[in-house]
Formats: sequence, structure tokens, C-alpha cells
Amino acid sequence: MTGGAGALLLFGATGDLAKRMLLPSLFALHAEGLIAPNVAIIGTARSALDDAAYRAIAATALDTHVPADRMDATARATFLDRLHYVPLDASDPAGFAALGDRVGAARNGDLAIFLSTAPQLFEPTIAGLAAAGLTGDNVRIGLEKPLGTDLASSRHINDAVASVFPEQRTFRIDHYLGKETVQNLLALRFANLMFEPLWNAGGIEHVQITVSETVGLEGRIDYFDGSGSLRDMVQNHMLQLLSLVAMEPPAHFDARAVRDEKVKVLRSLRRIDRDTAPSHTVIGQYTKGAVGGVPVPGYVDELGKPSTTETFVALKAHVDNWRWKGVPFYLRTGKRLPTRQSEIIIQFRPVPHSMFAERGSRLHQNKLIIRLQPEEEISLMVMAKEPGLDRDGIRLREVPLDLSLTTAFAGQRRRIAYERLLLDLIEGDPTLFVRRDEVEAQWEWVDAIRDGWTANGMTPKSYPAGTWGPSAAIALTERDGVSWHD
Repeated sequence: MTGGAGALLLFGATGDLAKRMLLPSLFALHAEGLIAPNVAIIGTARSALDDAAYRAIAATALDTHVPADRMDATARATFLDRLHYVPLDASDPAGFAALGDRVGAARNGDLAIFLSTAPQLFEPTIAGLAAAGLTGDNVRIGLEKPLGTDLASSRHINDAVASVFPEQRTFRIDHYLGKETVQNLLALRFANLMFEPLWNAGGIEHVQITVSETVGLEGRIDYFDGSGSLRDMVQNHMLQLLSLVAMEPPAHFDARAVRDEKVKVLRSLRRIDRDTAPSHTVIGQYTKGAVGGVPVPGYVDELGKPSTTETFVALKAHVDNWRWKGVPFYLRTGKRLPTRQSEIIIQFRPVPHSMFAERGSRLHQNKLIIRLQPEEEISLMVMAKEPGLDRDGIRLREVPLDLSLTTAFAGQRRRIAYERLLLDLIEGDPTLFVRRDEVEAQWEWVDAIRDGWTANGMTPKSYPAGTWGPSAAIALTERDGVSWHD
């Protein structure tokens, strides 16, 4: 690679992801002058459109998904002018020649490709790109999930990609890694001295990671029912968060050093297998209920047919290395839960001796709360003395030391995660993308869990929409004297 890309080629350019995330993100980068003026943006999909028709679709997407206070009429017009479109059926090799000609004419320098297509189209798309001359040394490719449904299918896709694009030019996307708070987790851990002495089994009692959604299928019927929550959320997003929490300090903030440390964590995960799946995992499927006071149907009602796909997963995981031996990591994710939130809870151990107990005070253990959404904030729960003369004993209260990233950086705009990831793809920085050995380590761990479910005949337990999953998920933690942070 020789530098920033001279063109960006978007596969799936008329899809929901493009309309909601990619086009608004590219517009924001364009409006701030972060994409060079000579970078052409070329969309392709099956729809038979010309440039004008695609620009009309893009204009509607911007008007729908870009907040009014961030919309600039001049920037909108110039952004639409830089969009081009080539119709293509990726399953038909004959169509790639025209795509190659159009991209070649518009391109000035490196080429960045963003591939957001159905998994069965990855292989023919890669072959078509190679035949059209769009795979040279100055071409890199970004791959949107899903990258397979298990280790074998993931390896098949990665082998197809690797036949044309070497690892250093392959950018696997997990949009969680583009979130500011996720990146701030690295800053919190490795730019501050205070936490590192306690960031281990001696100082931390347990870790909780929750990613909850209030929505149901929301138009993802075919994909989600063939995937389920374990493969949809745990395999990528949640294991990435776990690895960032548990990783050793990298020597440098670059792609190789950061990803090397994440892989070490993933390879240290204790396998949940046929013997431990029943005791270390809980799966559920929502039935009808109410979310936010609004009645909603059950999963099978939305789906329109019977299904054993899990819409909720809770896991008890362990990282078997020196730093984390004996510390449980509780993971929980699901659909139709009471609130939409993504957060990491670091529960510190209690003080070894309380001198306040004789004066009637009960201590709470310190807790670090790292919230990714809906608001990005970090809160450290500490003990403080209540004001008073203490005639009836000393009263201590748990109080938060809050860092709201929204407030602390009020003068700076909150960005969509894809803004960072698309800019890094265009510029060729792979630090926040996922390496192949990471993906395969994640699939190995998840495949063992699914095998354990099958071997033990485990099927999802019902939970009403609007609740925190099956009651067994509560028992998963309470057996250890731990409560979920709701």
C-alpha cells in the first residue's frame, strides 16, 4: 500500500447498512474535509440504477439519518456529486468487467473496497474482483460481518479472501471497535497509573459485560434466525470487549501489538464444553410482553414459524492466565430486554478490613462502570462519608465519580463508529480491525459452546419481552453470590 485511497468501492450500496450508517458517515467525513477531494465513492448493488438515481437514494438517506444541525446544503450537494454507481449482480462473473472499467476510470491511487454482502456472495465477489483487475498491491478490502457461521465456514471465507488479499490488506470490521468509549477503555487502562496495580485477580472480583437490545427482529428475520444471539453478538462484539478488558499492556499502539495481546486473551479462554455448557450458559427466547409500556409479540410470532433460535445468552467465562486466574467474566446479551445498553462492570474486591464496621457502617465494594451506549460515560463508585456529627455512628454512602464523555468533550461532535472505521480503511490503518487469528479463536470458543448445547439437548427457556431474560440467568450469577447490574 502506498497511502490513502484514491477511490472507495462500496458493495451493498443500496442496503440498510449503507443508508443508515455508511453514507451518513462518509458525508460527515466529506463535510469536515477529512476525505481528499479526489477520492471517488462508487457504489454497487443489484438494483439497475444510474448515477442520478443512486444520488437520489443517497440524498434521501442523508435527509433521514443526518441530524438537521449537522446538515450543510453545500456539503450535501458536493458529497452527492462525488457518488457514482455501477449495477452488478455479484453472482454473475460477466458483470465485473464493467465495474473494473468504471472504477479504473474514476480511481486515482490506492483502492479501498468495503464488502457488505450476503456470506454466500463473498467467494464469487472476490473471484470477480480478481478477474476485473481490482486486487493489486494497492487495493485493500474491508469485510463486514457475518464472516461465516462457525469455524469451518469462517475459514472457507477467509481462505477465499486470502487467495487474493494478503492479511495486511484485509480489514475485518467490528463496528464496536470504532466506538469512542471502547477506544477510551484502552486510554483508561494504559494512560493512567491508578488502575493497573488492581487490574488483576488480586484486585478484581468479577467482570460483567452486558449488551442488551429492546428491539426484536427488526427486518433481520432471515439472518438472525440462522444465527442467534451467541453468533450474532457474543462471537464478535462481546469477545472483543472481553479481550480489551483482559489484555496485557501492548508495547505500542499499533495494529500488530494491540491485536497480538487480544489474541493471547482469546486463546486463554477456558473452553465451555459438553460437561460445562449446562452449568455455565443460559439460553432464552422471548415471548410476548411489553417493552417500554408498549405490547410486543413473541419471537415465534414475529418469525411466523416455530424456532429454537436463542434470542438471549448468558455465560460464565474464565481467562486462564496469570492475571485473571479465578476471576469470572459474566456475559449477557439479548433482544426485547427492558433497556438498550452496552456496559462493562469491573467489580473490585472488598477492602481487607473495615475500621468503620464498629461504628455502624457497611461498605460497598468499589465498582467501575464503563457505559458504551446509550450514553458514553465512565463512572467509578466509591465510598464517602455522609455529612453530620456522627453521634449515632458514622454513615458512609456509595457515590459516583462520573466522567461523561458527552459533557467532558461537549465542544466535540459524537461520531458514528463507522466514521472512524471508514476513514481508517481509506487511509490504510488496520489497528481497529480484527485479524484472522482473532476471528478463528473466537469461533473455536463459540463452536464448543454450541456443541455443548446440542450434546445436552439444551433449548431456549422462555422469558417475557421486557424482562432480563430467563430466571436461570439470575441463578447463573447468584450461585457465586453475584447480582447482575441492571
